[in-house]
Amino acid sequence: MKHIVLFGAGKSATVLIDFLKILATKRNWKVTIIDGDKNLLDSKIGVHELVKGKTVDIFNEEEKNKIVQQADIVISLMPPHLHMLIAKACLQFNKNLLTASYIDEATKTLSKQVEEKGLLFLYEMGLDPGIDHMSAMQIIDEIKSKRGQITSFKSHCGGLVTPESINNPWCYKLTWNPRNIVLAGSSGAIFIEDNEEKILKYQDLFNAQNILQLPNGEVYGYYANRDSLSYRPIYGLQNCSTFIRTTLRFPEFIKGWKKIVDLKLTDEEKVYQTDNLTFANFFQQHLKRFNLTTQVDKQLEYFGWYDGETMINKGLCAAVDVLQFIMESKLALQENDKDMIIMLHEFEYKIENKTHHLKSLLKVVGDNHAETAMAKTVGLPLGIAAELILDGVITSKGLQIPTSRNIYQPVLEKLQEHNIVFEEFRT
Repeated sequence: MKHIVLFGAGKSATVLIDFLKILATKRNWKVTIIDGDKNLLDSKIGVHELVKGKTVDIFNEEEKNKIVQQADIVISLMPPHLHMLIAKACLQFNKNLLTASYIDEATKTLSKQVEEKGLLFLYEMGLDPGIDHMSAMQIIDEIKSKRGQITSFKSHCGGLVTPESINNPWCYKLTWNPRNIVLAGSSGAIFIEDNEEKILKYQDLFNAQNILQLPNGEVYGYYANRDSLSYRPIYGLQNCSTFIRTTLRFPEFIKGWKKIVDLKLTDEEKVYQTDNLTFANFFQQHLKRFNLTTQVDKQLEYFGWYDGETMINKGLCAAVDVLQFIMESKLALQENDKDMIIMLHEFEYKIENKTHHLKSLLKVVGDNHAETAMAKTVGLPLGIAAELILDGVITSKGLQIPTSRNIYQPVLEKLQEHNIVFEEFRT
């Protein structure tokens, strides 16, 4: 009996857990889901003969190793800084590993060992990164097969809420890790545009003039992701004159976040004592500390600029910690809300000196506040890949991201069965 082990049962795991439950029933496979919250495990798993939850202290090496030893494949949806603990256990006991997280420098040091042991450590196997890699490479390989030369590549992706779920001046609600949201863009960005390398500082990243119109007429704002250039050789587009990866938001969010950055509300250094401190008290202290002046608008007011009642009570916190708490309080996804994923690839390429344009659009809408579009698009690629690896369809080895045809082709085909389908527009 095949055995899949999943570490992490948080927001992004909801749809994956449902997928694994169906898979266990259909294939008579065993699934074990690990999380520190027993109530969370019980609520997501319910009663299933083949799918069990287990609370394990991931820092307890003996407990963790015992679980990994029993697996045929391991999936990690733990916070990125904990992946290494799982990765080392997978190496020790010769287990394949899947995760949606980026390959970091520490993980790269394991590459030789993974290859020598004939294992597959498949990272960046979620939405962005993940589905973006697979869908882009499918088109890139198709264009190159026709001897086309790609001159411009732009890839945009955003986790948003549907227009009918918008009821705040930010036109945004949290559908992903709040910490990632408050720190997004803080490292600036680097990309290439018309053969010119562009390096943007954090203060210049959120530009209200960065507007994108989709083929269906919808309009969004965008900001450049941290490092687009590292993906040029991975995609085989070293000679591409424009290469940029961006994050999509509604234009109102881009304008508002520019104010947040200018007000230094994402500062991680200076600390505040937040016990018995109201939202209004915090903003007053923060402005005095940085000697800032600003015009209060609806967005800042919505974040509690004048709120003299709501207490923070989080002990010693940096400004960014308070901002995260405010966003969790004010921008939580409500029971009747629906989120959506928008992804757009824009290609310009030449075949026999004739210029062509291709746009590939994905739009996925969540079912409810639990089975979100984000949970679908992060979780399903992992579940599908696990099944394909165990069935011997995916045979790649080494430390990989899903850019090879052996991986992306069968996964994209399976994703279509779950209505994750791209629409193409060619001119």
